[in-house]
Amino acid sequence: MKTLIQLLCLLLLFYGPKNSTKILAQTVVYETQLPKKIEETSGIEFFKNDLLTHNDSGGKPNLYRFTEQGDLINKYRIEGAENNDWEDIAQDKNYLYISDSGNNKGKRKNLNILIVDPKRDFKKIGAITFNYRDQQNFDKRKKHPFDAEALVATQEVLVLFSKNRKTSTTELYSIPKTSGNFTLSPKKSFDVQSLITGADYHQRLKLVALVGYVQSGEQFLYTLNSFDMGNLNKVKIKKFKLPLDGKQVEAIKIIDQNNFWITSEAEGKSFPMLYKIQL
Repeated sequence: MKTLIQLLCLLLLFYGPKNSTKILAQTVVYETQLPKKIEETSGIEFFKNDLLTHNDSGGKPNLYRFTEQGDLINKYRIEGAENNDWEDIAQDKNYLYISDSGNNKGKRKNLNILIVDPKRDFKKIGAITFNYRDQQNFDKRKKHPFDAEALVATQEVLVLFSKNRKTSTTELYSIPKTSGNFTLSPKKSFDVQSLITGADYHQRLKLVALVGYVQSGEQFLYTLNSFDMGNLNKVKIKKFKLPLDGKQVEAIKIIDQNNFWITSEAEGKSFPMLYKIQL
């Protein structure tokens, strides 16, 4: 019987479905409530020994600093900025980049990324405006590929990942880090089969992490290993199911190869949450 089972396992390995995505296991090792003031937390970034976040659509143009224990300790207003739909935040060694790129209904014509200097009291020092080369129709609609809610900063460029409601893929767009107006075309598409809501990049690990969800309420984490903008074809993607069904996961921050901070929005009367995920 043991030999027969082993034989069946080998047959499944070699002749099973070739296009199925392997879903790996992981664990929530820590969680805490966040203040209601950041109930629509939509991005997360390290700041000194703490974390930064912001609210999304219609929120005030503020960044909120909080501890790993969930205590809110400061608020920074970005003067001269407007929060149309802030969806993610990224940083390099010089600046913070806030992605005002939410476009749920596909009709926005003012998509932009703010450039903020945290060393100068979070002063806005520039803005990157952009549009999509393939978008000709700006009518309100539900299913379209012109929403992007995930931003990372590599050493050379900014990278947006789309939330494609039409195909459930995510398209990768490259954007210069300088103020200006740019027309974007996708550099690569990944068949994640979910709606991507957050991203982060770790330069030393050559690792990008994404979070997203499907309409049934399941939440997922993706790792893009060997990430290299010069050779996107060699990127290796893995999919992990988060034990957070029914939550609205919005942001991710890489701690190391196997550990990640994740935030979720408040749902109804619940609180926003901070989770530490271990693969």
